[in-house]
Amino acid sequence: MSETFTKAMARNIFYGGAVFFFLLFLGLTFDTVQGLPKRDHRENITDAVVRGKHIWETRDCVGCHTILGEGAYFAPELGNVYKRRGGDFIKAWIKGQPTGAPGRRQMPQFNLTDQQLDDVVEFLKWTSEINTNNWPPNIQG
Repeated sequence: MSETFTKAMARNIFYGGAVFFFLLFLGLTFDTVQGLPKRDHRENITDAVVRGKHIWETRDCVGCHTILGEGAYFAPELGNVYKRRGGDFIKAWIKGQPTGAPGRRQMPQFNLTDQQLDDVVEFLKWTSEINTNNWPPNIQG
């Protein structure tokens, strides 16, 4: 190898690296897209799950909570709340808001109907069944 590093050599390293990492990115993207149907259990999406997601989005739950790591970090992660607490607890918790506990941030009262509460629970149940490779690492979110 010569003792001088030429512009042509630098250019070739840059282009070679760019092509290599672009192909690596495409390969990893393809692998992820192929694996998603086995991990997200999309066959279990019911009308109740869709309605629950709609409630999640229209009430801006992601403005305070995270779900599968996405969202705000103001309130607890809810991707595994169904496994941690169960559907009855989730419904009772939402109905009981705000708690009025001093020194605590308060979740608003959304005045959801029983059907809407069931739909939210179904959405959180479906979310908890997604294979996330044990994310979050702490079961409490």
